Amino acid sequence: MSVSCGVECVFILGCARWLWKRCTYIGSYDSATWPSATPLEFEPVPRVCRLILAIYEPDLHNPHYYIPSHGYHINPNWVVKRVTYKETEGHAPPYLIYVDHDHREIVMAVRGLNLAKESDYKLLLDNKLGKQMFDGGYVHHGLLKSAVWLLNKESETLKNLWVENGLEYGMVFAGHSLGSGIVSLLSILVVNHRERLGGIPKDKIRCYAIAPARCMSLNLAVKYANLIHSIVLQDDFLPRTPTPLEDIFKSVFCLPCLLFLVCLRDTFIPEGRKLQDPRRLYAPGRMYHIVERKFCRCGRFPPEVRTAIPVDGRFEHIVLSCNTTSDHAIIWIEREAEKALQLMKNQNSSETVTVPPTVQKFERLKTIEKEHKDALERAVSLNVPHAVDAAENEPSENNEGEEASGNSGDKEATASSTESKTSGGRSTWEEVVEKLLKKNETGNKHMEDSTNVSE
Repeated sequence: MSVSCGVECVFILGCARWLWKRCTYIGSYDSATWPSATPLEFEPVPRVCRLILAIYEPDLHNPHYYIPSHGYHINPNWVVKRVTYKETEGHAPPYLIYVDHDHREIVMAVRGLNLAKESDYKLLLDNKLGKQMFDGGYVHHGLLKSAVWLLNKESETLKNLWVENGLEYGMVFAGHSLGSGIVSLLSILVVNHRERLGGIPKDKIRCYAIAPARCMSLNLAVKYANLIHSIVLQDDFLPRTPTPLEDIFKSVFCLPCLLFLVCLRDTFIPEGRKLQDPRRLYAPGRMYHIVERKFCRCGRFPPEVRTAIPVDGRFEHIVLSCNTTSDHAIIWIEREAEKALQLMKNQNSSETVTVPPTVQKFERLKTIEKEHKDALERAVSLNVPHAVDAAENEPSENNEGEEASGNSGDKEATASSTESKTSGGRSTWEEVVEKLLKKNETGNKHMEDSTNVSE
């Protein structure tokens, strides 16, 4: 009897300890050891947030979601396209193409999930835990199809804009929530098929994933960390939830219950097992974490931004907080990002400058390159599946001979098919699209067969 009581006490103490650790875990712990971001690298974030918000505006001349006199101003005359759900026909959420002449950028911004639109749910449901292999890793199949559709539809527009502006402009892809996953995969497609945009240099392509969805395997998330920048506000649930996106949004009305169950399940999964699961999806690229709340402190504090390319412990802990959904809202992210940027600028201006800004910028770029290389080496040392230990200069040379290399060539059309085959069997753009379409047709056929059997 005493032994049984002792076992029960140990069990109760263990559960109480776990409950205490989970309930007291806050979002700022994820980035506690990360260095602070600089104003130079974080400066575009509030700007792209406002461009995403512009998609929601019924009239850009009389905006509702931002004040033109504060911060970045969107010029309605520079909007090239505003595409609605009717025009996308369910292939992608609404998006906007904008030429920012002040910052010499061509921006494609994609909005987040619309809970009232069935087409958005179809994109999420078109996946089974990263079954689509791509570029040596695994990605969300529905989001990849949407990215392919966007590139097919708008490649000529983006190419013409880039050529017309003297080849000096950068190409920026930005998205929120569902849109973040689409633009992350779209930027990878563009980097691997740059001829679709007139041969734009790789260093002119950037992607900003706001409140990012977990859309790619860890090796790809680290590999493209020099291209994709993910922005997370404090306790946001989406970058931390490894459950497939379709399960999350099917349970949107009981989301707290789902998050608690996911938290309970992941407690018993060893870290090494998570890292070595090739189909486990992650938030992409370099992470920028906006931290503004502290343990046992009420209210929001002046936000600070921390940045790193994490490999192990990459936003793996669910935060049991009442702010997990509010921190996902684009309007809150935009406001807090603007506050954080102004605080960083004020702090820098109050310090005595002893080094010319150009040297500071050069040194920061070198640091970012080194962090990326270290993250790649860290992924290899942890035996992350398909990880590479060096950043390749040209994506067309990556992972030659691998199973997924057929999805990421750097040439187009029949005339270049011979060259693509000699570089390790790499596919042209048409072959990439054909493979995706075949996979989709096969999936539809299986669904029809199963429906017939059930009938």
